Amino acid sequence: MNKTNRNLDALNYHSKGRPGKIQVVPTKPTNSQRDLTMAYSPGVAQPCLEIAKNVDDVYKYTAKGNLVAVISNGTAVLGLGNIGPEASKPVMEGKGLLFKIYADIDVFDLEINATTVDEFVNIVKALEPTFGGINLEDISAPTCFEIERRLKAEMNIPVMHDDQHGTAIISGAALMNACELQGKKLSEIKMVVNGAGAAAVSCSKMYLSLGVKPENMVMFDINGVLDQSRTDLDAMRQQFATSRTDVKTLADAMKDADVFVGLSAGNVVKPDMVRSMAPNPIVFAMANPEPEIDYESAIATRDDLIMATGRSDFPNQVNNVLGFPYIFRGALDVRATAINEEMKQAAAIAIAELTKKPVPEAVNLAYNAKNLKFGRDYIIPKPMDQRLITEVSIAVAKAAVASGVARKVITDWDAYAEELRSRIGKDDRILRNISIKAKEHPKRVVFAEADNYKILKAAQIVKDEGIATPILLGNIDKIKKIMEETELELGDVRMIDPRKENAPCVEEYANYLYNKRQRRGITLYEARKMMWDRNYYGACMVQFGEADALISGLTKSYGSTVKPALQIIGTEPGVSRVAGMYMMITPKGPVFFGDTTVNVNPTVEELVDITVLVERSVKQFNIQPRVALLSYSNFGSNDGIIPEKSREAVKILHEKYPDMIVDGEMQANFAINSALLSDNFPFSTLNGTPANTLIFPNLESGNIAYKLLQELGGAEAVGPILLGLSKPVHVLQLGSSVREIVNMVTIAVLDAQQKEQNEQ
Repeated sequence: MNKTNRNLDALNYHSKGRPGKIQVVPTKPTNSQRDLTMAYSPGVAQPCLEIAKNVDDVYKYTAKGNLVAVISNGTAVLGLGNIGPEASKPVMEGKGLLFKIYADIDVFDLEINATTVDEFVNIVKALEPTFGGINLEDISAPTCFEIERRLKAEMNIPVMHDDQHGTAIISGAALMNACELQGKKLSEIKMVVNGAGAAAVSCSKMYLSLGVKPENMVMFDINGVLDQSRTDLDAMRQQFATSRTDVKTLADAMKDADVFVGLSAGNVVKPDMVRSMAPNPIVFAMANPEPEIDYESAIATRDDLIMATGRSDFPNQVNNVLGFPYIFRGALDVRATAINEEMKQAAAIAIAELTKKPVPEAVNLAYNAKNLKFGRDYIIPKPMDQRLITEVSIAVAKAAVASGVARKVITDWDAYAEELRSRIGKDDRILRNISIKAKEHPKRVVFAEADNYKILKAAQIVKDEGIATPILLGNIDKIKKIMEETELELGDVRMIDPRKENAPCVEEYANYLYNKRQRRGITLYEARKMMWDRNYYGACMVQFGEADALISGLTKSYGSTVKPALQIIGTEPGVSRVAGMYMMITPKGPVFFGDTTVNVNPTVEELVDITVLVERSVKQFNIQPRVALLSYSNFGSNDGIIPEKSREAVKILHEKYPDMIVDGEMQANFAINSALLSDNFPFSTLNGTPANTLIFPNLESGNIAYKLLQELGGAEAVGPILLGLSKPVHVLQLGSSVREIVNMVTIAVLDAQQKEQNEQ
């Protein structure tokens, strides 16, 4: 993928549909005239009067307690420099998005025209009545130090410059764990810090607070070592000036050093410098996108090294998202007046300690790891670890209470932990997790309709993101023309036209089909002709191990894709039929629908088979299925063929699969409303938690339900996921979007991974 095309993709991502990445969503009903009179005039006057009498009631009647301002003046945006406040807005919106999806914190991003300390401080101070906290972002040094110092001193809400403290907290946690693993004491290590900007200064302060001795630290900036002979150092950097006279270069400093911390520029550290370090060294090369030394080069120098970077494609990523959402979450929930050193240290310690705890299987699955555990390649948690919101937020909240900056004291910490768990955004977390897992072991995916722009675009995305290796079937000249016209680049991707005489393996595939279907009316001539059909050819590639999965159906009917797969690949051992399932991504989490695409009017036995297939598939997403068989009746309240069929299927399921959490027949609202179910049918095995897997009595009801939820409910439909075949074949919806195709490819890769694992 060329740079121009990648840049265009980024621009389209931010501009298509509603411009930007965030929006304001009402949290109260607004459907009636009464709702509107309560929301605004005259009903709004009552909370105004209450707040006027007691200003702390602003937290009770408004969103202030869950609202953070992400504020920048655009003077130090990413690695782009001083590009101005307007140009910083996409970054600030992105930060707001991370606050929301990881900690359920609402954000207004504010980009302000203020370059002097006084201007900036005066604007932000005036905003204090609106916000529960202030996250400063992308402000140049040394101005950022004074801005934060003054705002913390002059405001009574939490203020944190994440560029400084976020990296400090996360790398501080990593340093504690790395030193423990390497048998080093913080008070004794010799440390080299390359970089003297906001992040480097804050990191160094954090390390000193954790026990590193100032006399054992040497810092460098672009002009060389910070020593006491320098006359160009401001007060912030002067405190890190070393008295050593034997250090002139970075190579000098790294000789016999225990720890190197890089917050500077890429490729400034050479392998020989790493070789010169003390035994069991620690290297944190955190420059982005290119670390101070390449990960592979560094670990090749010696086998006693612990290495961390700022990149997600290597172990031990120092990622600020491990900290800032949860630090603000804890601070907001106790209405802290500040984020102080005690709270930051508590966050670092909580992150470090979480790393040592057994890793949940969900995290292992998300990163396709067998058994992540505390060690050389796991010194800090993974960003997808859902325990962060409880471990870090609670530690920060407790530190705020203990240090006297909390205005609200939490007494029931167990209840608070449960509240935090319920806050976690559930809508597309599963898609992020399965994408990470797919990237760990990408598979070869055949695209049967490759002479289509959307298919080619999706193929480019999954290739660039490392999800899959595409194989393109179709008219090669047409494929190349589309790629040329749209500037798509797929490199040396394999392209095959099954209609060409030189198409590989055609005769072998035809013979296979003929031998398998000759008693079903297929002649050898017809089998050869059928190989011209890309769905037949693609299915044969999967069957013969030339590919791992097949994707088709964008422009053809469902049956024309499923039929070749059934004839060539067939069902799994012990499975008598296939079924279709949709994963519906909703704000309350994923809900699985079956059967929505294959079995028109299943019998009782077929309904049992479908339920078993769907339940097993849901488990592959590391979700415990809670299955409801739906009808228009609740546990015999109505008679009829459909309720009786569902009722009998549940009876068989309870007898044959006693470990399956399943019940019915029941109406859909009872299945997904646990309070309604328990109030009326307390005997149900589904009581306590809503069903997340819904089995429909026939294809008609399932198909209608998922399409209504998709169009009216705003749910994202991932599917149809084809279940029961012995090898992965997945069928797209007619007219699927590029995003939907990418989602299905990701599912196909996971399916291939699972089937490969089952065969081992």
